Amino acid sequence: MSQDIDFARLVYLGLLAAVLLGSVLMTRRGAFKKAAFQGGIWLVIFAALVAAVGIWQDIRSGQSSTSSFTTQEGHVVISQGDDGHYRVKIKVNDQTLSFLVDTGASRVVLTQKDAKALGFKLEKLQFWNTAMTANGPVSTAPVRLGEMTLGPYIDRNVSASVNSGEMKQSLLGMSYLNLYSTIEISQKRMILKR
Repeated sequence: MSQDIDFARLVYLGLLAAVLLGSVLMTRRGAFKKAAFQGGIWLVIFAALVAAVGIWQDIRSGQSSTSSFTTQEGHVVISQGDDGHYRVKIKVNDQTLSFLVDTGASRVVLTQKDAKALGFKLEKLQFWNTAMTANGPVSTAPVRLGEMTLGPYIDRNVSASVNSGEMKQSLLGMSYLNLYSTIEISQKRMILKR
């Protein structure tokens, strides 16, 4: 849906640029060379603005929120990001890692970068498990996370995997989420309760 909207905007902006360029050329019939040069400058400025808007949107989508807080009752509340996903920062051992909440993942799945930050040596891990992903099967290595801290909750010895493939972000799967008695989604907030 958003690609259709982006294409429609691009067509609209292209038509607008063509009309502006055409009007400049029509008003400057006598000095065609000068008008063509000025039109070219405006076209470059227009292209730069379109590129800047696209880059800004990419930057904004890369900065999805990872906000969470704890209520007085001890519930952890995670806000929905601009992209519709839920992200949360969790202290794992002595490192703070950002996770994408994924109820479709059976385990916590670490990126190779996060696994290295936690002290796992990739060359010593046994990538003998296979996980089915949207991009097909991928090899994973089972690991245990000594301690995970989110809000007031500290959990020890949590089952996880290290992904052998490329991942943008670690996944907070069901091996961790099952430690909560209730997972509730309401008004763009995910509420974890024990």
